[in-house]
Amino acid sequence: MKRYRLYIDESGDHTYYKLEDPAKRYLGLTGIFIEGEYYRATFQPGIEMLKQKHFPHNPDEPVILHREDIINRRGPFWRLRDVEKEQTFNEDLLQFIQEQDYRIIVVAIDKKTHIERYGEAAYHPYHYCLAALLERYCGFLNFHDAQGDVLAESRGGTEDRQLKEAYRAVYNAGTQWRGTEFFQWSLTSSEIKLKQKSWNIAGLQLADLLAYPSKQEILIEEQMINDPGDNFGRQICQCIKAKYNQQVFKGRIRGYGKVFLK
Repeated sequence: MKRYRLYIDESGDHTYYKLEDPAKRYLGLTGIFIEGEYYRATFQPGIEMLKQKHFPHNPDEPVILHREDIINRRGPFWRLRDVEKEQTFNEDLLQFIQEQDYRIIVVAIDKKTHIERYGEAAYHPYHYCLAALLERYCGFLNFHDAQGDVLAESRGGTEDRQLKEAYRAVYNAGTQWRGTEFFQWSLTSSEIKLKQKSWNIAGLQLADLLAYPSKQEILIEEQMINDPGDNFGRQICQCIKAKYNQQVFKGRIRGYGKVFLK
């Protein structure tokens, strides 16, 4: 039986605050899941080779791929101020993203529409997206007779505690659409694992790089935001088109690999 791990990162604000601001209105959760032996033998060493090639460093002081640091050329990413080095890194990163074997599920929510529709009965945005993400992940595991666990980025004391409770609720009680057996058969742990980016976890780093562009792509497709045209985020989205979770028989991605809640 194959074992997978789902790595989760977020893009956007998880609160119901300043929802008139497009930057605050939408939340996206991006999950990538990878088979365990492939991760150990190929994926994790591959991402370390990529980092050593472009940002040579002592392994005791690892370089962490973090989208905001890369964009702002902070820390070891100062090398990207050189145009040629930036272009070479971008090409190698896109090649890595395209060639690696993993699957993606992205869940985005329009918090403004959701809170206006449901008022006090509205779900916690992050927890609502998490439940939808787990339904699709466990659907994949169940169909392929596989099992797996979940690792998300740690977001702080109170938020981590709430996230653990939300995961535990899905595991122990199911959701509106799926019962407990659906989750408990495929998930190997009743607890979600939480780690910080600084722990140099390859899966979380890829999830971080994909979270913003994959969320934006869903919002563009749903006509919630304007299409900014060709940019590096668009190039990333082109590289991951074949990675989305999909309905097995018809290849449908909407509702399986891309989910929009409101």
